[in-house]
Amino acid sequence: MTDQEVTVRRARPEDVPGIVRSSSRLFAEDGGPRDPSLNTDWPRLHGAEAFTAALRDPARLLLAALCDGEVVGHLSGSMSGPSAMRPVRSATLMALYVWPEHRRGRVGARLVEAFVEWGRREGAVHAEVTASAANGDGIRFYERERLRPQALTLRLNL
Repeated sequence: MTDQEVTVRRARPEDVPGIVRSSSRLFAEDGGPRDPSLNTDWPRLHGAEAFTAALRDPARLLLAALCDGEVVGHLSGSMSGPSAMRPVRSATLMALYVWPEHRRGRVGARLVEAFVEWGRREGAVHAEVTASAANGDGIRFYERERLRPQALTLRLNL
């Protein structure tokens, strides 16, 4: 597949079922295997409600990547701040997934570009994403998109 065959745009209500499927794939491929505390059924059980609410929330961004009318990837983001502790606005990339057969065609990069542009328009001072330390491919992807390590989370599973 080529980049030109995929359209990236703000999600619409009719995209929600496809975004739920995309999110389910993300949880199965990335989240569940790397974080045993993650509820991998969350997209199936709560995704439709959460993504529908995100469409109405001005502090949220939901993007769909479509090929022949089918969702083949998605990005969700949120805006936060300012606060007394951090007096700036921040754009957080919460989730990104592109179906394997559409990777390496700049679909993910186009999703990130649209997210960064949204953050700028909304007055964010920076954009951030959290990636599992075990997700080397994901980290390299985000670094290619100019995101740099800022913090490290250390965890002890009890």
